Amino acid sequence: MKKINDILNGIKECGVISIIRGIDSKYLEHTLEALYKGGIRCVEITMNTGNALEMIEKTKEIYGDKFLVGAGTVLDEVTARQAILAGADFILAPTLSKKVIEMCNLYEKLAVPGVLTPTEVLEAKKAGAQLIKVFPVTTLGPQYIKDILGPIDHVNLLPVGGVSEENAAEYIKAGAVAVGIGSCLVSKKDVENQQFDLISQRAKSIIDQLKK
Repeated sequence: MKKINDILNGIKECGVISIIRGIDSKYLEHTLEALYKGGIRCVEITMNTGNALEMIEKTKEIYGDKFLVGAGTVLDEVTARQAILAGADFILAPTLSKKVIEMCNLYEKLAVPGVLTPTEVLEAKKAGAQLIKVFPVTTLGPQYIKDILGPIDHVNLLPVGGVSEENAAEYIKAGAVAVGIGSCLVSKKDVENQQFDLISQRAKSIIDQLKK
């Protein structure tokens, strides 16, 4: 069983968390296969996706430690515990909840709380979060990550919201340890149209850019 540092290092090594939101569970295996072919090894299944817990369980059942699986849009400690028991390696939230961080640390899973301001970044770090999601960065851009890391340079930041194939590498250059990418990588439309080769191509393109 992977511990917190192993999970964090795995995310850093991949550099990308693919956010899976709102897709039908019948497409899960094909979606995961497409991402895997493209070089992505970290996925987030959001809790407002139907059958999210079953999808987390299925991902771990099929891929084991080949995929790091996170539960996203987790708003409370009860949901965090349910996701961890289903097999989630990390728990992501759009907000900063100290109780969720405590629950993750209790089970030795990685907590990824959502923050926006420098004050919240520091509060998340003090509460025990080793990876901090900056959300939403849509209108702020890579420079905002660089600006935060100027005075607060001892934190691991994960920008989410508006990150795409075009700008992912810029966020890494700015100091982020990884990025979270949603519909720009896996869209509900592409999945339902079974455009899995397209998902693989996008994944490979992003991974190649990050390696450069």
